[in-house]
Amino acid sequence: MLEQSPTVFAKENVLIQNGECSITVHPLLGGKISSISIRGRELLQAPLAPLDVRTRTMTFDEADASGWDECLPSVAGACVTTPDRQVHSIPDHGDLWRVAWENLEEPQEKLRTDGLTADAKAVTLRAECFSLPLVLVRSLALSEKDRSWHLSLHYKLTNIGATHVPWAWSAHPLFAVEAGDRIVLPDSIHTLRLEGSGGGRLGTSGSPVNWPMATLADGGKSDLSVALKADSGVGDKLAAGPVHKDENWCVLERASVGIRIRVRFDAAATPYLGLWICYGGWPDRPGPKQTCVAIEPATAPVDSLAQIGPWSRTLGPGESSEWTMHVDFELM
Repeated sequence: MLEQSPTVFAKENVLIQNGECSITVHPLLGGKISSISIRGRELLQAPLAPLDVRTRTMTFDEADASGWDECLPSVAGACVTTPDRQVHSIPDHGDLWRVAWENLEEPQEKLRTDGLTADAKAVTLRAECFSLPLVLVRSLALSEKDRSWHLSLHYKLTNIGATHVPWAWSAHPLFAVEAGDRIVLPDSIHTLRLEGSGGGRLGTSGSPVNWPMATLADGGKSDLSVALKADSGVGDKLAAGPVHKDENWCVLERASVGIRIRVRFDAAATPYLGLWICYGGWPDRPGPKQTCVAIEPATAPVDSLAQIGPWSRTLGPGESSEWTMHVDFELM
């Protein structure tokens, strides 16, 4: 456990700001992006509990369950065996939201990529997994252009161990929503795979679910593209993919705050898109609930690293994998 105080967390926060958009990052709290604010409107799920230290064994709902974390080397808790016959236990939502990240403070110009303006503000953080010998370096750069803001993320994952290592990654940005906000997917996507559904609302894990008009387990219909009220008791996790290069996006239209959030990702490196839609349906315990839509580019359509399929991937000793993700915030 981190031996730090909330005062230290605040002192170590990283703020990147461009015009009327500001992003707050907590290196000591798993590299969490706790806030994305535009014109004073918060776009991320508010904490369900105070931001505080995490342990290697706690479940995600025992913490704040808010903001934007990175899930690696698995989303769900899992046990995997590496070629050296070592069994590795991976906790809920992976390792990295639990550990302190290092601020590399790289030169600003090194972080700029094509499409970013010269005034881009950036930060690079490094984190090391504890369940598997993996190191992730994540760079964030924020730029502004024509009444919109562009967040560019670059990831580099390296195996620092002596044997091949399996891994899976998913971004975990929990975007706050209100009833009537809309999720927009490419017209060519008609079916999603169900990972889980609170109360079996959409059926059983692995079932196909029509998009956007889904048939419920009780025979009713639900338009999954439209956000429901916060007390609707809905909590569904779905995945699209593998997607083609022209299907590598998802839009969240937040008419309630006049902002359109467009997520784009590298379909070659991260060919799946997870969707967590939650309108008061989680956590499964008394207390505050999430009201959010998580748009989650991922390497796999399943949450557990132990679930093997054509999506499974490994890194050899010293090998690295790199990918990108982009988020545009546009005024409607």
